[in-house]
Amino acid sequence: MTGVIDVGGGLRGIFGAGVFDYCLDKEIQFDYCVGISAGSANVASYIGKQRNRNYQFYMEYSFRPQYMSFRNFLLKGSYIDLEYVYGGLSNSDGENPLNYEGIARSEKIMKIVALNALTGETVYFDKRNISQDDYRIFMASSSIPVACKPYEVNGIPCYDGGLADPVPVRKAMEDGCDKVVVILTKPRDLVRTPDKDVRMARFIRRKYKAVAGSMAMRYKKYNEGVALAKAYEKQGKALIIAPEDCCGMKTLTKSRESMQKMYDQGYSSAELIMPFLGSFI
Repeated sequence: MTGVIDVGGGLRGIFGAGVFDYCLDKEIQFDYCVGISAGSANVASYIGKQRNRNYQFYMEYSFRPQYMSFRNFLLKGSYIDLEYVYGGLSNSDGENPLNYEGIARSEKIMKIVALNALTGETVYFDKRNISQDDYRIFMASSSIPVACKPYEVNGIPCYDGGLADPVPVRKAMEDGCDKVVVILTKPRDLVRTPDKDVRMARFIRRKYKAVAGSMAMRYKKYNEGVALAKAYEKQGKALIIAPEDCCGMKTLTKSRESMQKMYDQGYSSAELIMPFLGSFI
């Protein structure tokens, strides 16, 4: 079984959109698809065979104030209006509907990662947790602490999957994958440091202690996940696809020039996938 993991990374996730558009162009198939945060949207459009869909979300919709703005933060308590992204735009009557029927019919396994804000436990959602115009699992996986409020799924408040299992290579292997493509949105040799995570954890500790604990340890989980991916890579069981540089982009940097460069890097880097998968394609 072949797998693909998209770790997300806010607007840097356009790198993964480039990777998946290449895969759709070349008809590269994965049996098992994992999305974290923004990577969940990339995975959903890939399974639904919607080439270029996510490119539009990054390059066009993200510049709209309804998508992300301080106005949203003041009025709704979230800088990113996830209900606009995964509702108003993505519903069947929206501007750019998600191909729910295609996802439901697909034989591909889909896993969407989120963090239970009450317990700090990792939640792995799947197709059973979505229905037509009910895309709460993507909202939950993409709820960035401080920038967003937690998003509830089945009465449980959830936060960004990057706090829970940021590079779920072990999960993919335990679930039966023989080969896994890991899409990062930062250079492969970048080592995450705790400074920013610890600072951000202080803002949320009072209300969500478990989330603060997970946030403070995110750097360690990320570094361990990448290290494990590299170990599997040496064994021929994993392939890391990552940008050479982030083109000046941070999580919520809005720059069409930089995003285009990231997309182009993703598309060209995906050329490594076919030789890696070989007879598995």
